[in-house]
Amino acid sequence: GGVPPATDLVLGAAAGCLACVLTNPLEVVKTRLQLQGELQPPGTYPRPYRGVLRAVGAVCRADGLRGLQKGLAAGLLYQGLMNGVRFYCYSRAEDAGWTGYPGGTVAAGAVAGAVGAFVGSPAYLVKTHLQAQTLAAVAVGHQHNHESISRAFENIYKQHGVAGLWRGVTGAVPRVAVGSAAQLATFASAKDWVCEHQWFGEGSWAAVLAGGMVSGVAVAVTMTPFDVVSTRLYNQPVDTDGTGKLYRGFLDCILQISSKEGLLGLYKGIGAVYLRLGPHTVLSLFFWDELRKM
Repeated sequence: GGVPPATDLVLGAAAGCLACVLTNPLEVVKTRLQLQGELQPPGTYPRPYRGVLRAVGAVCRADGLRGLQKGLAAGLLYQGLMNGVRFYCYSRAEDAGWTGYPGGTVAAGAVAGAVGAFVGSPAYLVKTHLQAQTLAAVAVGHQHNHESISRAFENIYKQHGVAGLWRGVTGAVPRVAVGSAAQLATFASAKDWVCEHQWFGEGSWAAVLAGGMVSGVAVAVTMTPFDVVSTRLYNQPVDTDGTGKLYRGFLDCILQISSKEGLLGLYKGIGAVYLRLGPHTVLSLFFWDELRKM
């Protein structure tokens, strides 16, 4: 508390963007792993991406070192919009005293995340398209073949209108709502618990990092199934009227993945999810906390 919500909007956006620059390579790897073997039974498809480290090598061989930062501009736009709105809404809830009620932190985090996800959805759509693009030999999922972030927005708008820019938002809202609730609730609780046990001093950066690391575990476990569904809905090919060719919506996507890829299909790329979310949670919350103090 103690920071005006409007200031929190700017600080939250800045914190998310700073974290994004450092974690975007893992976001690229996560996207490829989640699209690999789409709607195919395990063991029946080629796997150009085997685990996080080997996937990093595969991306570098196909696209060069710059390939690890694919979709960075769209990622920064998404993080700025989503986190700015998310932290702004959460700050308003704090100032209103809602987080002081039982379950208030979780509820405020979920609502703030859902609003942020809706606002940032077009940027996440383009980011997913750009990060999936690669050479045919190692391509996974549908290839949209956009030339740049600006052309991507232009092509989607020309073909499907404003509604096309929010395609896949039904997967994004529950994804970020669940992740945001877990992140903000566990971060606050873990940081307070660490301070109460006097492991680190009150307001110490080490306490902030400890809270962020615990939060990263919680977010990865709860968010991965929603993350897989969101990636699939964003990246699927669509008809001329904007209807998805593979999935009819959020629930249909879950059912198809579960039936064709097994329940573990919903946890594809969980290693990359945590390796990305863990540092991202630590960095974004650390930057946010420190910027607020300043």
